[in-house]
Amino acid sequence: MDAEAAKLLGAGFAAIGAGIAALGVGNIFGSFLEGALRNPSAADSQQGRLFIGFAAAELLGLLAFVVAVLLIFA
Repeated sequence: MDAEAAKLLGAGFAAIGAGIAALGVGNIFGSFLEGALRNPSAADSQQGRLFIGFAAAELLGLLAFVVAVLLIFA
């Protein structure tokens, strides 16, 4: 396998991480909504944790995207 093919294969694997991050964000918001519908009075206190979880999942997706772009263009 030549270097260009390995580079593009690695970028494809890194791009999978962006899709996994999207699943994680959906799971975070789904779990929050499930909990908020069960106990609406506690939803306000959990909203900060919701945004921290969203930011962490989105950061991992962005890092996977940056790695993919670096592998393609560097």
